[in-house]
Amino acid sequence: MVTKRIIPCLDCRDGRVVKGVNFQGLKDAGSPVELSLRYQDEGADEIVILDVGATVEGRQNQLDTIRAVRVDLAIPLTVGGGVRELRDIEALLDAGADKVSINTAGVDRPELIREATEAFGAQCTVVAIDTKWTGDRWSVLTRAGRDVRDIDTLQWCEEVARLGAGEILLTSFDRDGTKEGYDLKLLRAASGAVQIPIIASGGAKTADDLYDAFKAGANAALAASIFHYDNLHISDIKAHLAGKGIRVRQ
Repeated sequence: MVTKRIIPCLDCRDGRVVKGVNFQGLKDAGSPVELSLRYQDEGADEIVILDVGATVEGRQNQLDTIRAVRVDLAIPLTVGGGVRELRDIEALLDAGADKVSINTAGVDRPELIREATEAFGAQCTVVAIDTKWTGDRWSVLTRAGRDVRDIDTLQWCEEVARLGAGEILLTSFDRDGTKEGYDLKLLRAASGAVQIPIIASGGAKTADDLYDAFKAGANAALAASIFHYDNLHISDIKAHLAGKGIRVRQ
């Protein structure tokens, strides 16, 4: 049985970690280097770093931040933000990323996903899907949640899998930063639609929220606020999950 992963997410802007609610009202949360190493020491399975300003500002990911984090980080690192073409992915991998997350550019030109998997392998190609409930379906968001696209999220999940992506980072805009728990209905629907791993994102507050996400079909649970502000320690979450029968990496 595959173990479930716990992944702290560092949303970064101008070399600092930031966090908001529903992608808005971003506040400083600390140093990406210090937080990455702290989470590694606590037992994180991976780290995700997303440059939340790169796509909107039309620039590349801040590679210096990735290089600085990579110096002493031994666990896998996924990086996203500002990825528009293969050379952007190559630059992030050269800077120290193990996996690269594609979001807006993949929606604009889906063949980029196939090109990435062919050039670098499915194991390092992650597609981030931001989504919100729009009344009768979940719709895809792009440009850091600013644009609502006329794309059904579950259909996009299926297309992403068909194009060869290794996993999907699925973020609920409606739950982001709210601490109301993951969108379990969304997770059940997405995990039922595709065979590739789903990383749940958006809404975690308690260890039981992660438990619920795993029971709903998520292969990994990503969170930010509960870790940044010392509300929960990863080692304690893992102990809680193990006690409830969830297989985690110790």
